[in-house]
Amino acid sequence: MRRNIQKIALFGTSADPPTNGHQIILKELSKIYNQVISYASNNPSKKHQENLVFRSLLLKTLIEDFNNPKIFFDQDLSSPWAISSIQKCKRKYNPIDIDFVIGSDLLEEIVIWKNINDLFREVSLFIVPREGHPIDSNSLKLLKQNSGEFEISSFKVPKISSTCIRENKDYSGLPKCIIPIIKKHNLYNSSQKSN
Repeated sequence: MRRNIQKIALFGTSADPPTNGHQIILKELSKIYNQVISYASNNPSKKHQENLVFRSLLLKTLIEDFNNPKIFFDQDLSSPWAISSIQKCKRKYNPIDIDFVIGSDLLEEIVIWKNINDLFREVSLFIVPREGHPIDSNSLKLLKQNSGEFEISSFKVPKISSTCIRENKDYSGLPKCIIPIIKKHNLYNSSQKSN
């Protein structure tokens, strides 16, 4: 088991399904942090199309495909509540520091997350700008009012969303390594796709 990791980027995601956007985020985080830990989770404010077992399998496959020792998958950290995942991570890895990674699309809702003040005491946020979800000054002001510390990533993620992939039934935004699993298990109505 890995212990006493200096600085962790903790990246929980619905991964419904994981996209090329998730792939970019994980690669870029590995250039900045000592360790990047990711897991699939249920977001209480979202309705998920596929169950967590399949979503975690897809994310695990994506991470294993990197073959990068700085990026690893730990489904044991998964929880619908970010604060629970953070506390599990601290107990398991005893890091010196954790940045909790979120996309800019979550900025408006984060201040109403469960135990948000505890979360802000435990971690700093690392905000990844997503095309179509600009970071507005009001959201940042709310973070500051709630004593949230944050850093905004210098890299951006193109407009690729799991929702669009599900709705359009289009593989072009998916990492190639997960497509065989999607087809094998007929996820996201893959039997209706032509390619």
